[in-house]
Amino acid sequence: MTTSSPTPKVQKTDEEWRAQLSPEEYAVLRQAGTERPWSGEYVDTKAVGVYECRACGAELFRSETKFDSHCGWPSFYEASAEDNVVLREDRGFGMVRTEVLCGTCHSHLGHLFDDAPQTPTGDRYCINSVSIRLAPAEG
Repeated sequence: MTTSSPTPKVQKTDEEWRAQLSPEEYAVLRQAGTERPWSGEYVDTKAVGVYECRACGAELFRSETKFDSHCGWPSFYEASAEDNVVLREDRGFGMVRTEVLCGTCHSHLGHLFDDAPQTPTGDRYCINSVSIRLAPAEG
């Protein structure tokens, strides 16, 4: 997983992002906002497929790594590929956390915590539903 912050492959102006995204999507993806817990469409989803960035469509997570963390947001224990996400230190709100960004467009997805001993990695990617879109598996 990359922890540096290379230049995003997809770059748009704020005006372009605002035209493409809903106000709620823009607030979370481009301004590092957070949706209310238990309000997102993917909190309890069990469907099989790939979770993509709602801003640029890049693959981020696979349904096999989604788990019930009971935190109010969709949780995954690993990204689908090493460079699909970028991790960055977040010192907002008087604490130190690890922010998770899309590796392609650097949109804010959520935060990473190492508090999931029930998973193979021990990690919990706590992701806003509004920042992702499920592409269901065919079949």
